[in-house]
Amino acid sequence: TLARMPPRTRIGQLFLLGISADGSGQPGPAITASAPAGVFLTGRATAGVAATARMLTTLQDRGRAASGGAGLFTAVDQEGGQAQDLHGPGFSTMPTAAVQGTWTTTRLQAAATTWGRQLHTAGLNVDLAPVTDTLSPALGKANAPIGAYDRAFGTTPDTVATHATAFARGLHDAGIQSVLKHFPGLGRVRGNTDITSGVTDTTTTPTDPDLQPFTTATHATPAWVMVSTAIYTRIDPTRPAAFSPTVLNILRNRVGYSGLVLSDDLGNAAQVASVPAGQRAVEFLTAGGDIVLTAAPATLAPMIDAVQTATRDPHIAALAAAAELRVLDAKQSMGLLTCTSSPP
Repeated sequence: TLARMPPRTRIGQLFLLGISADGSGQPGPAITASAPAGVFLTGRATAGVAATARMLTTLQDRGRAASGGAGLFTAVDQEGGQAQDLHGPGFSTMPTAAVQGTWTTTRLQAAATTWGRQLHTAGLNVDLAPVTDTLSPALGKANAPIGAYDRAFGTTPDTVATHATAFARGLHDAGIQSVLKHFPGLGRVRGNTDITSGVTDTTTTPTDPDLQPFTTATHATPAWVMVSTAIYTRIDPTRPAAFSPTVLNILRNRVGYSGLVLSDDLGNAAQVASVPAGQRAVEFLTAGGDIVLTAAPATLAPMIDAVQTATRDPHIAALAAAAELRVLDAKQSMGLLTCTSSPP
């Protein structure tokens, strides 16, 4: 499938495009033109499982046609509490991660399986969850991205590790791909990278105990990992984590992770707004990432164009080719490739 794709279409497979969860907007033309790896639903929707399934079935047809046989990753943020984007008939009301963190892991895994089955019925195949960040007890609600919304399972690495693993295993049991986020952790920052620039962690180190939940969960279940856009001064003080080969090297070699690496949003996030859109995508992929998330549809084509230009460099071309293959391998394992006969 990859070999049949034109070069620009292959590069499109390195992107996940944000679209409105309520079905507004017209993502179809962008999918046809750019053949992204998939879509992720943004905002809130209350129409329920059946309506979501109808929308995503139409988009899957578009995606397969645009890419020559590769179906779409269809993703959503379905964590619980205020971080639950899909509601309505067929979707349970999920408690916050803070509440989930008080449950036994057996109960949480079973609940995550139920929630995952609802997503599967709705045509989703990826949940951008669970949050695997350990919340600083000193910050609590003053931690804008996680603590303010009760998105953490707890304030100790052990609690987060066991519960993130249980959540991810439950999703896996339901046929949903989990995504551990936001490596190397947003539990010690004050600002939210979506709406604030200059968000910095001055504490986390390459051997920090707060990295342990990512190690535990990635070794226990086939989860993907999302990298944050905060700056970690004791790891790489010069670049956001998503642009840092040092951070990605820690994930690959110290954590021992070999699966798909996703960026946090590089489309609308205030943290990276000062960097031209195309350069954001190039920097993430050259740092060692695989899939660029952009919640800003207008950035998709410029990002793909920038990566295509950058691949004139043989080193970047090799990195992109390796990432493209990892994406297609993941799609094959998820049943998203259409088998066709080779021409005689």
